Amino acid sequence: MPRIDNARRGVILVLVVVAGLSLSIVGPWSTAIGPFQVVAASSPDDESIEAGFARDMSIHHAQAVEMSFIILERGTDSAVRLLATDILSTQQHQIGQMYAWLDLWDLPQASFSPAMAWMGHPVDGPMPGMATRDEVHHLASLSGLDADREFLRLVIRHHQGGAPMADAALAGTDEPHVTRLASAIGTFQTAEVRTMEAMLAALGGASLATPTAGQSMVHGLG
Repeated sequence: MPRIDNARRGVILVLVVVAGLSLSIVGPWSTAIGPFQVVAASSPDDESIEAGFARDMSIHHAQAVEMSFIILERGTDSAVRLLATDILSTQQHQIGQMYAWLDLWDLPQASFSPAMAWMGHPVDGPMPGMATRDEVHHLASLSGLDADREFLRLVIRHHQGGAPMADAALAGTDEPHVTRLASAIGTFQTAEVRTMEAMLAALGGASLATPTAGQSMVHGLG
């Protein structure tokens, strides 16, 4: 079908661009001091924007990785599988970066503060965009085109829900590595949302409602 072919070409183009941008972002980190030497003279504290962003975005990313693993087992569309592979690889790498920041800042990986409190929008457990456990289990029960469409629906909403965290980190930090990663996340995920919306339309599906910062959802990793 021509529309599906166009969608596939679109996702391949986006992934090529993303790969090039990733090299330009990660490249300067791969120096003699190593990729994770990010400790400044005054490291962020436990309640900082930097720590909150690293913790919450890691949790948010982890569910996208989980859903990508599922679709690689259950889906059949080659463009969807290519996108899932890129999300899995990119977001696992970013989780590793954020884990390393907290370790080097001598901060715990988890906090007793509510999610998103660091950005002025505390939520009691859920974060916008996160799928419920029932939604994740439903995705895992599907196969073929049904699984491909549901994956796109969930990940579009997931990316949209995570965008405010990247924006808040950019607005509130002057730590260059946090700024660089938050900017990359915002840029890449905005491009991926546009691509996924085109792919979903080509596959005959419709997007879910866009989440908001105050939206209540069941936490996807509980």
